Amino acid sequence: MTSEKLDRRKRYTRMVLKKSFMQLLKEKALSSITVKEICEIADVNRSTFYAHYTDQYALLKQIEDELIEDMKSYLSTANLQKEDEAVHMAQKLLEYFSTKQDECQTLLNETGDSSFERKVMVVAQNIIMKNWMDVYDFDNDISNYLSTFIVSGSVQVIKMWMANGMTQPPKEMAILINDLVNKGLYHVRKG
Repeated sequence: MTSEKLDRRKRYTRMVLKKSFMQLLKEKALSSITVKEICEIADVNRSTFYAHYTDQYALLKQIEDELIEDMKSYLSTANLQKEDEAVHMAQKLLEYFSTKQDECQTLLNETGDSSFERKVMVVAQNIIMKNWMDVYDFDNDISNYLSTFIVSGSVQVIKMWMANGMTQPPKEMAILINDLVNKGLYHVRKG
């Protein structure tokens, strides 16, 4: 068997396992999902699962890590010190979330089983600290508090936007988030 055929088979098996796992994760908490259930939905045997992952937690970690790496790619190219770039970066990130809505919304669920939200927040906070906080002459403690506040609020707004069916376009949401961060409530009121 050629290695290309084998690689294609591996990719297909992993895709089916991920899809089956995500389907279960929409319905129930991670702690109640078994490898047996994943395999039944994916129509693969357990030894095939274990050839790719040690358990359902390793599968979840790989899914989260792949999404986080994609997100880092989007965020690393922006200069958040320029308002128009910050809006553009936020828009691109929201567009990314909308293309991965099913996965992101499932992983940002309220069950608390997933560490995805925490990973998203760490990445965003690191980007803000690197690109933004040096411009404002805050000490390190204030910078940490401020970036935590900004990222937490932004993530919650994104979660709400996704839960509400993403009816507003990504650009509109990016401008709203950016205005809240940079101008506060006073400048965002209904006009």
